[in-house]
Amino acid sequence: MKTLRTPDERFRDLPDFSFEPVYTEVPDGEGGTLRIHHIDEGPRGGELVLCMHGQPTWSYLYRHMIPLLVARGLRVVAPDLVGYGRSDKPAALEDYSYESQVAWLEAWLLANDLRGATFVGQDWGGLIGLRLVTAQSDRFARVCIANTAMPTPDPVGPERVEAVQRFRREAPTPSLPEVFGALSTPSETPERQFAYWQKWCWETEDLPVGLSIAGILDGRTLGPAETAAYDAPFPEPRFKMGPRAMPSQVPTLGHEPSVAANRRARKVPEKWQKPFLCCFTDNDPVTAGRQREFLQRVPTARERPISGGGHFLQEGRGREFAELIADEIAATSA
Repeated sequence: MKTLRTPDERFRDLPDFSFEPVYTEVPDGEGGTLRIHHIDEGPRGGELVLCMHGQPTWSYLYRHMIPLLVARGLRVVAPDLVGYGRSDKPAALEDYSYESQVAWLEAWLLANDLRGATFVGQDWGGLIGLRLVTAQSDRFARVCIANTAMPTPDPVGPERVEAVQRFRREAPTPSLPEVFGALSTPSETPERQFAYWQKWCWETEDLPVGLSIAGILDGRTLGPAETAAYDAPFPEPRFKMGPRAMPSQVPTLGHEPSVAANRRARKVPEKWQKPFLCCFTDNDPVTAGRQREFLQRVPTARERPISGGGHFLQEGRGREFAELIADEIAATSA
């Protein structure tokens, strides 16, 4: 597997991001290795909080929350997914899949022998991280999720499948305003709604990562230096295959490869007896209402909704989210 590695100088002097990098080598599944980056801050004896980001962000997303959690006596570990941040970046769109991301992060988790963790995941951080929780449940003490899912869509009719496939195959690449408009408009065919994001990411060679993040924030505005920091891992279009590819790996039609794996994994939370907190925002255009699945299926699931914040609540509601996590740990620790 051909991989790219972002030069270190791209990460110098980023605003509010002075954390020391830590690296782990894991198998790439094809006989080579991948280097995965993570942050490790706070007291080694503190309760461990594992924070996972989604697409198209990286651990920079948690920069405001990490000091708040550390101030509560917690140890915070925040990895970059393969293809993002300071982690290695496979060079082809086809190198990325849901299952490969799960395998790479599980290898990273085991290599670092993390135990007793409170899992925190948003967006793809939840899609991947919840699979880690179900595969390695003994290593996790509790779960706190926000604006995410474990998608197990039922099969849809052939006409709906064909409509999505035809749209992604033949329609012009949508503009970013058209994508945001589709995501924010209620639809009876959510697979078509999300296909706008899938198609735009897959077909946009020089994906404007920072701009796309700034466009679905609520509660604060990114400054130019912060927007540039989200772009820092991607000095050229060829570094952007991860953010471009991963939306197309979200199961939406019921027949994708990861649906069966997610159905198997979902049986673990249905028997989960440890704390499970849902901190979804009330105005997320991407995962609105998805917390209901967890509240219905997980015996210990509780909801602490957050007003505002948009999809990337770590930016707009980071302090509130961090306080909810810390309070949950304090309330449920033995």
